[in-house]
Amino acid sequence: MIQWKTHCRHFRGEKPCRFHRDCDGCPHESPMGRRILIFKIGALGDVLRTTPLLRALDKTPSPRHITWLVGEAAQPLLDEHPRIDRLLTPGFETTALLEVEKFDLLLSLDKDAYSTALAMKIDAAERRGFGRDRFGALIPIHPQSQYAYDLGLLDDLKFHQNQKTYQQIIFEMCGLEWSEQEYDLPGFDRDAQDESWKRTQLSAAGVHANGPVVGLNTGAGGVFANKAWTVQGYADLAQRLASQGCTVVLLGGSSETAKNQKIAALAQGAAVDTGGHRSLTEFAHLVGACDLVVTGDTLGMHLAIAAQVPVIVLFGSTCPQEIELYGRGEKIVTPISCHPCYRKTCDISPSCQDLISTAAVHEACSRALSAISSRARM
Repeated sequence: MIQWKTHCRHFRGEKPCRFHRDCDGCPHESPMGRRILIFKIGALGDVLRTTPLLRALDKTPSPRHITWLVGEAAQPLLDEHPRIDRLLTPGFETTALLEVEKFDLLLSLDKDAYSTALAMKIDAAERRGFGRDRFGALIPIHPQSQYAYDLGLLDDLKFHQNQKTYQQIIFEMCGLEWSEQEYDLPGFDRDAQDESWKRTQLSAAGVHANGPVVGLNTGAGGVFANKAWTVQGYADLAQRLASQGCTVVLLGGSSETAKNQKIAALAQGAAVDTGGHRSLTEFAHLVGACDLVVTGDTLGMHLAIAAQVPVIVLFGSTCPQEIELYGRGEKIVTPISCHPCYRKTCDISPSCQDLISTAAVHEACSRALSAISSRARM
């Protein structure tokens, strides 16, 4: 009788493994070793800035087997990731499957009801992150998760006292050493691309570059108020950048279609509207083809950081100290006294984003472009 080796990372059960042979004497046998389960479902930007964990886990004693539970929207970013053995999305089948498995380490990094409730039912030797108590309340499930938990409850700690980046906080939660590990998104890393690839991405978007390519990522989602800069600000910036020889492209999704059309009209030919019809992967590649990106605290910012493209980030309602730029870029923070606030609505006029001047953003862009030019000459 064949002894099927279900502990092997290649074993599938319902069909032959990719080597199409039985387990007896198989030279490809690869025990899973330490089984790690990561819960990080969304949002998209948070999924991206959680990927540095994969670099750190890759340095821990091997072998290891990593399962990542991610939302369907972010799945394209992590598909075929070489450090993720199994990528799952939430649903009945996933829940049923995980409830019968055993793990050595569970990292429950979201606060949503689905993942935190499921975290309490998973058979894991060690649990870190967030869960739920018998009253259904969100709780930290490890002492090293307490700081991240308190940040969600104490405004003064989150808005003013905290100086840790998001990555530092989750590394602390997970018991890993933070040493400025980069985002881990193979295929999107700028260093892996050449000039021909860059020209191809830009050409596909209708952009024929002349000089440095500056992407203006004009949207910022609809969860929090005042994360996106003004239409007039972007239009004025486009004109200034174009006058100094830059190719300016407007970046965004379907939600930014009307906004970018208005910016392009106000910029009077100084900016190319790339449209908002791209898939997440196509959008990520377009961001990666830019030499510099100006953005709010949003997905486009995280994609630029992942691609190691320098960024100028404009902060209104959110916390700049939580964002790690890895020394590639600059943060411009609104001077308004009520920043940060994380409000979902705001009727203050002028708003925090209104108070960020075009001159300040343009000066930051000029500094970044000068640094880019200096590196290119080296």
